[in-house]
Amino acid sequence: MKKFLWILAMVSLVTFLSACGSDNEDTQSNHNAEGEKTEESASLHDKVMEEGVLTVGTEGTYAPFTFHNEAGELTGYDVEVIREVAKRMGVEVKFEETQWDSMFAGLNAERFDLIANQVGINEERLENYDFSVPYTYSAAVVVVPEDNTSITTFEDLKGKKSAQSLTSNFGAIAEENGAELVPVDGLAQSIELIKQGRVDVTVNDKLAVLDYMNQQKDAAIKIAAQEDNVSETALAFRKGNEELVEAINEQLEAMKEDGTLTKIAKEWFGEDVSVK
Repeated sequence: MKKFLWILAMVSLVTFLSACGSDNEDTQSNHNAEGEKTEESASLHDKVMEEGVLTVGTEGTYAPFTFHNEAGELTGYDVEVIREVAKRMGVEVKFEETQWDSMFAGLNAERFDLIANQVGINEERLENYDFSVPYTYSAAVVVVPEDNTSITTFEDLKGKKSAQSLTSNFGAIAEENGAELVPVDGLAQSIELIKQGRVDVTVNDKLAVLDYMNQQKDAAIKIAAQEDNVSETALAFRKGNEELVEAINEQLEAMKEDGTLTKIAKEWFGEDVSVK
């Protein structure tokens, strides 16, 4: 009888322990499942939409793209583009102003969700980051006095004096086409030398030239030629946030379709730089 009771007790104990183990496993399984669901739902896109805030890294010192106006307000072409995107998404924009040298480090550290700061698309960056569709296109251009008719191509630079920053790739382009380089500190000085007749041309970035012409209506210069090789600028993201990239691309494409992006571009450059 005692032996029977001992066996019955052992069977009950084993059954109890098995039930406990099963309950623990079920609880752990549910926890894992919930954990996976939480992780999936916590995508950057969902976080932005839930919190209603898109955090954007930008310099704030790079006119006309991102800078502070006389009233101290952050503005610029890139700033207004991303503001319109956020508005259409139904979220607010929070700007994190950061020096360019630490911009990508800030993105990697998740200080902000994306960069809006004239980030050029190149192969090296594509290996480490995702990009939106381009919203700015630019190229090297030849700038001459507005009454000049003899220079219409890059080949016409041969034998001409070109005002250039000697550390710029634009100086290299001018030199490759046979121009004699005259050293300057920047675009403003280059254009001043053109006005004075001390040089014939300058080669520079189209966006910078358009901005100068937009600011200085009496510049008395024109763009005589443009390189075929066009650079593309886009918003930069950490990899793995495809849903957010797609959502922002949707708004950028809509802005292109309805003319909003063209309007913003013309306000800042007097020309539509959002197309090739």
